[in-house]
Amino acid sequence: MTSLDNTDAIRRCDPSGMARVIASFPRQCRDACCIVNGSDIPASYRRRYHNIVCAGLGGSAIGADIARSYLADEVKIPIFVNRNYTLPAFVGRNTLVIVSSYSGNTEETLSALRDARSRHARIIAITSGGKLKEIAMSNSIPVVTIPPGLQPRAAIGYSLFTLLDVLSTTGVIGDRTKEAHEAIGLLEKMKDTMIGISVCSRKNIAKKLARHMYRKIPVIYASQEHMDAVCTRWRGQLAENAKTISSTHLFPEMTHNEIVGWEEPEKALKNLIAIILRDCGDHPRVSRRMDIVRKIIKSRGVEVIEVNSRGRGLLARILSLVYIGDYVSLYLAVLNGCDPTPVESIAYLKREVSRR
Repeated sequence: MTSLDNTDAIRRCDPSGMARVIASFPRQCRDACCIVNGSDIPASYRRRYHNIVCAGLGGSAIGADIARSYLADEVKIPIFVNRNYTLPAFVGRNTLVIVSSYSGNTEETLSALRDARSRHARIIAITSGGKLKEIAMSNSIPVVTIPPGLQPRAAIGYSLFTLLDVLSTTGVIGDRTKEAHEAIGLLEKMKDTMIGISVCSRKNIAKKLARHMYRKIPVIYASQEHMDAVCTRWRGQLAENAKTISSTHLFPEMTHNEIVGWEEPEKALKNLIAIILRDCGDHPRVSRRMDIVRKIIKSRGVEVIEVNSRGRGLLARILSLVYIGDYVSLYLAVLNGCDPTPVESIAYLKREVSRR
């Protein structure tokens, strides 16, 4: 098995520099906080909306998922993340539709943009360029332009913090500067002392997790309240970076169905590992359910690892788990001997779809 403390071995598995990109996540978040200030969002967009729809796919949607989870206790109107060609029937003149495509060429997102225009919704685009920017500019739709050159999943700092700033600029939420600074400071500290490449395996929780997950199928659980998007992020990063299939579910719902599934097929259970993402803000009854579920799964002979969030504020705690998962996916890619950057199956699928 490759030594995760061998930086040369990591570089050989990572010729495109995904490790460097993940390490730059805190700086990306800090840079993203300044982007919206330079965008031309008209004052008329600061109004009361009935609902908000964030249209995007993959890496361009996960920032919206995190924002929705983070703001769930504060925003009094629904925030819906739309991963489809069409928008929900409730979208209309009193809807703010934020269309996000990092490349600007995601066909489902461009279709959703057309749908939003036909419904006369208020629209703001977040993109690095492509057709989305062209269409938006030619139709006087405000555009928040983010830097190009990254994999969409690696641009989560831009997609999340520009979205939060858009929501603040339009009056949906208050200023988030204090919470952002705490979260970014925590991420920088975690990189340097807990999860970064220079931190040895003995002290590195992400390297330890990757070794436990090696040649296993991870089943990842978290609370529905604020950590559901973190589960989604872990699953996506393990798939795209480590080329590893995984499964996710949420508390308390999984205690009403999936927990029974930890019985059969008995021979296959040895190939699984359960990861429970925990937060100090989890509902006390959910925490109790997590304790019981851990015992049940362990009684089936399956390893269970708990990962606790860090930080004081909710945004910091959410992003601490996101950052741990990103590094886990990098280290697992190294152990699997695969380049974390290319996503050949997605590229193939896009080519095939474009032929029809």
